Amino acid sequence: MSMVHPVPGAAPSTATTTAPSNVPAPTANGAPLVEVTDLRMFFPITQGTVFTHHVGDVRAVDGVTLSVRRGETLGLVGESGCGKSTAGRAILRLYRPTDGRIVFDGTDITHLEGGALRRMRRRMQMIFQDPYASLNPRMTAAGIVGEPLDIHQIGTTSERRTRVRELFEVVGLDPEYGERYPHEFSGGQRQRIGVARALAVNPDLIIADEPISALDVSIQAQIINLLERLQSQFGLTYVFIAHDLSVVRHISDRIAVMYLGRIVELAGSRELNERPMHPYSVALLSAVPIPDPVVESRRRRVILKGDVPNPAAPPPGCHFHTRCWLRERLGNPAECETVAPPLVDALPGHAVACHFADRVAGTPEASASADLASSLRAGGGAVGTARPGQVTS
Repeated sequence: MSMVHPVPGAAPSTATTTAPSNVPAPTANGAPLVEVTDLRMFFPITQGTVFTHHVGDVRAVDGVTLSVRRGETLGLVGESGCGKSTAGRAILRLYRPTDGRIVFDGTDITHLEGGALRRMRRRMQMIFQDPYASLNPRMTAAGIVGEPLDIHQIGTTSERRTRVRELFEVVGLDPEYGERYPHEFSGGQRQRIGVARALAVNPDLIIADEPISALDVSIQAQIINLLERLQSQFGLTYVFIAHDLSVVRHISDRIAVMYLGRIVELAGSRELNERPMHPYSVALLSAVPIPDPVVESRRRRVILKGDVPNPAAPPPGCHFHTRCWLRERLGNPAECETVAPPLVDALPGHAVACHFADRVAGTPEASASADLASSLRAGGGAVGTARPGQVTS
């Protein structure tokens, strides 16, 4: 397999090795690569056809604050509709944020427009969830992968053609497949084309929006292994969006849990799996199957009552209080309904937004998370996901 060499005019690539889990590699000056402060993304609700008027907002992202260090993988998890994909798109400025601040490598990109935003996007790319809908059916695979090079006018025509062939090899595809169209590939191969397209301009940051959710389990393992190898090879920084906590645990250095547009817990991957401090995180972890029938038979599953509230009319106070099993156990304290809990450090490097986070530890539900973590350690990896090298791509 050949290495991908920078094309003249391309953004410089950092070839650092990924740090061990829970010890993210810092930037050269110690600052995060991405800093997001109080990010909000609201979608207006209007009535009328000819004369429309604003009647409300869908609060898809409602006050998200986080940072991503260079070379690390930040997992962003939560139920469908919690706002994680919207947050990822807003960070890349595919959406114009309603409020908040986004800083990329020291540059405020919140209000960038036109050519300045396009130049910045050379350093930020996205892998989309649907490996078929995100590819132009009228373009060949080589044309799709080479399109970013054309848009940003990187290299000569010959250099772009060489670059595309190298990218095909890097993601495990035969360069001769470049003349095929998307419908001629399998789902896993189409997702590899999406990965190659994201790599084309040597980005620093890649936001992977549920890149394996539409794939079979065996193909999921191959894509995860590919992403980990590319991160180690090219020093990439990932924001990995998913709802499968077992997969996120496997690939992430830190994990942020979202619920109804807000981050409710943020901690190191192992720390969050072994010691969750938010009732919602405990519920998510209880849904992960354990590959040990003895442990699985005695663990306590947390079944949340009701549906996720309407993001156009979120409940007051803590957004999770309408479904919180811990609140019921504590006698439904009024504080949960009236005061929104801030995201604060309950432990060093472990932030949680819950008034009663200290009451979670020791509950039977939280003990089940420790059983899950112990089982995963004994099994050597995530449930349903092979360790790197076990599945050949």
